[in-house]
Amino acid sequence: MPETLHVNRLRKNYGSLRALDGVSLSVSPGEIYGFVGSNGAGKSTTMRIVLGVIAPDSGEVSLGERPLDFAARRRIGYMPEERGLYPKMKVGEQLVYLARLHGLDDAAGRRSCADWTARLGIAERLDDNVGDLSLGNQQRVQLAAALVHDPDVLVLDEPFSGLDPVAVDVMSEVLAGKAAQGVPVLFSSHQLDLVERLCDRVGVISGGVIKAEGTVDELRASGGKRLEVTGPDPAIAWADGLPGVTGAEYGPSTVLHVSDDNDDQQVLAAALAAGPVHRFAASTPSLTELFRELV
Repeated sequence: MPETLHVNRLRKNYGSLRALDGVSLSVSPGEIYGFVGSNGAGKSTTMRIVLGVIAPDSGEVSLGERPLDFAARRRIGYMPEERGLYPKMKVGEQLVYLARLHGLDDAAGRRSCADWTARLGIAERLDDNVGDLSLGNQQRVQLAAALVHDPDVLVLDEPFSGLDPVAVDVMSEVLAGKAAQGVPVLFSSHQLDLVERLCDRVGVISGGVIKAEGTVDELRASGGKRLEVTGPDPAIAWADGLPGVTGAEYGPSTVLHVSDDNDDQQVLAAALAAGPVHRFAASTPSLTELFRELV
């Protein structure tokens, strides 16, 4: 039965550099968790600790109530950011080999290899060396390597990097399908539109610290209330000094940051005094806008 992946208070230093500073998160069965942050924020370090590639200075990783050991880690499907396939080995031979390393017998490995390469659209490349494939197809093989042993947990570091739109759709369907089977899915990505579309919850990390966590709607709501106003001359700082307006980004569509007790009608009157108003609407920040503010 699928269990929750727990990451508890991880700390990791590299000399004077603190890579992780008390990172905690959890991914429940059937949940897709998006892990986002700038380069060097601590995403890959966290994932490598989950896989046992490196050891934390303190903290632990557990699956359910049990700390992750070697046997449990064999049941994780891992896709590293630095792709780890053998370029001069044939696709089919490599996938069967990796399946056997994870405990499948030869026959089961071959069946799973055939299934996943067909589903990912690379069945005709089984006899090709990985290094002879396009980068997009290498990415599909890497995903197949993470899935070929029917893992209990998926941990994917930048799985959408370098994919064309068709491959992005295939990858998205695979992740959603595994989550529907009850598999906890943890993945990192710089493509925040995909994170916003796919994920049940999101964690934002910066400087080795989780800065925000929640559903996309919760995170967007935490960004505060905004008003978008289109029409008045952006060269006129017409909203400056209005009660309840805490910030203004003037442009073709002006964005006002406002407090909860802001008087929308007073803002509208000030906008009309500065010129015709074509659009006046409340909004919440996108995940991309919130990310920029957090990091």
